[in-house]
Amino acid sequence: MYLKGKRMAVAGLSLALAVVFIVLSGIIETNTLFLLAAASFFVGIIIREFDLRMGVAFYIAAIILGVLVAPNKLYCITFAAMGFYVLMVEASWAALGKTTRFQNRKAVFWIMKYIVFNIMYLPMLYFFPKLLFAGEVHGGIMLAFIAGGQVVLFIFDRAYEYFQVQVWNKFRKRLGL
Repeated sequence: MYLKGKRMAVAGLSLALAVVFIVLSGIIETNTLFLLAAASFFVGIIIREFDLRMGVAFYIAAIILGVLVAPNKLYCITFAAMGFYVLMVEASWAALGKTTRFQNRKAVFWIMKYIVFNIMYLPMLYFFPKLLFAGEVHGGIMLAFIAGGQVVLFIFDRAYEYFQVQVWNKFRKRLGL
């Protein structure tokens, strides 16, 4: 009983911190993407500490609370996309762990990451360019945005992996989880 209570308290505090980061991203404009990425990392923490179902519930709760509390609703959409990416990466990792079909799982995992990202990113670039850019976007610039998105994905993913392995594992030990 004590252990479940402690873990639930960690989940509640993680939700509070995620929402605080979403709100702060609207207040501190210079660190918007950093704060939204940090908020989305909590989705991965909950998935790894509990399971995928709890992670989905956490993700939905964070979106709802973010929309209710955050001053800039566009940042809630950005958080939702980042959190969805983390959710899908963790689900992909769990699915790959259960199969023995692939010999090079790491390469398959990276391919799955890029597929998930591009399923979200490319339609946004093509169908909603006015949401992201002011004015007309020409072919060469569009290719630069596509390539830039892949670089940003790589950086975000490496930061997420670093956070999970280095930062969260140290906090986890201190919390006694």
